[in-house]
Amino acid sequence: MPTRQTADDACPGALRLHAAADGPLARVRLPGGMLTGRQLGVLAEIAAEHGDGALELTSRANVQLRALRADPTELAERLSGAGLLPSLAHETVRNIAAPPLADAVTRGLVEALDRALCADDVLAGLPGRFLFAVGRTAHSADVAAVPARAGWAIVLGGADVGIRVPDSHVVATMLAAAHGFLAERAGREPRPWRLREIPDGPRLIGERLTEAPLPEATTAEGLPTTEKLPSEAKLPSEAELPSGAELPSGAELAPAGELASGAELARTEELAPAETRAAPLVGKLVGPGPSETAVGVLVPFGRLTGVHLRVLARAERLAVTPDGGVVILGLTAEAANRWTRELGEAGLVTEGDSKWVGVTTCAGRPGCGKALADVRKDADEAARFVDGRPVHWVGCERGCGSPAGRHVRVEATGDGYLVDGEAVRGDLGEVVAARRA
Repeated sequence: MPTRQTADDACPGALRLHAAADGPLARVRLPGGMLTGRQLGVLAEIAAEHGDGALELTSRANVQLRALRADPTELAERLSGAGLLPSLAHETVRNIAAPPLADAVTRGLVEALDRALCADDVLAGLPGRFLFAVGRTAHSADVAAVPARAGWAIVLGGADVGIRVPDSHVVATMLAAAHGFLAERAGREPRPWRLREIPDGPRLIGERLTEAPLPEATTAEGLPTTEKLPSEAKLPSEAELPSGAELPSGAELAPAGELASGAELARTEELAPAETRAAPLVGKLVGPGPSETAVGVLVPFGRLTGVHLRVLARAERLAVTPDGGVVILGLTAEAANRWTRELGEAGLVTEGDSKWVGVTTCAGRPGCGKALADVRKDADEAARFVDGRPVHWVGCERGCGSPAGRHVRVEATGDGYLVDGEAVRGDLGEVVAARRA
């Protein structure tokens, strides 16, 4: 886990604003990164009328409005009217990751989980950094539901503890795990923000799931359930529990009955290449539905501005990606061709060999008072396309917005940059490109 900077959870929200150097910053949660063109249009209007005119994409596929000078009541009303603020009490805890090209079942589970989370008063007390995930993602989630050969595997803090549930139990089980986290969190100082901050956390939460009935919650079918987990959902012993290493995005999970031990599972997962990463979601894409086409774009610096927003707001369904991009969903092949042309003309990246593929940055100067450099300007000058690890530019040691998984870290020091912890000698662009290759 990153070094704790403060004991208080001050994660910004749509209404709990962060005092950035360029003015108040609001973060609007988008469960699964999903939103409509109409919702994007509302956000664009707010940014134009009360902010700096841009929407900033985050590494958790949310959006931020910067330099925001808006009346809180008006802001809440406009976000609520657009379906972007279903619960004032839960606005900082609606943290749900999902694949941008999620299928209908996964999208349905994300929506059901969001509704059930917002209906649970106790879970409004979750930290703003606690993360759920549905489907295979690169995120380090506290509670994840990952497709397995039999149902869904409930993965806790990156550790597969052997729990398998059907579609109808996914939402209730994930909420029960969150309740377990809050129970284990109580009385600990400093209070944990993430499950991994609790020693032996995955095993402790897993035992709670298999030993107690699930709390009444909304399942994917919208029906309440108080059933216990299936009897075959067993936990390995403490000695057998994996250390919590992240599940590779391509790892295939076996049903619980087929797991000899957590140690065996960990060894199997290690066979996945550490450097393997998904192809960038750029240009015309297949799926996720039958005969469905999508179009993906990358957004330089993760900032959507005027013409970008006007074009994207015409789309019916969108998904924000964790690597600073947007995917337009539900297209025909003919519509995808038209969208690709229009998005490219609007200045968005539609080609897989662009220098911006795999390049992200934090806000840097002048937006962040802690930044030691204008990382966006420097990244623009030094970035070049290399088909290798992602690279993230940060203005200070905090590393805000860093992507999940292995990547090249370019950190400003005030008198230069560190690349993966080493001072740069020579051309910065060449050094970064060599590390990515």
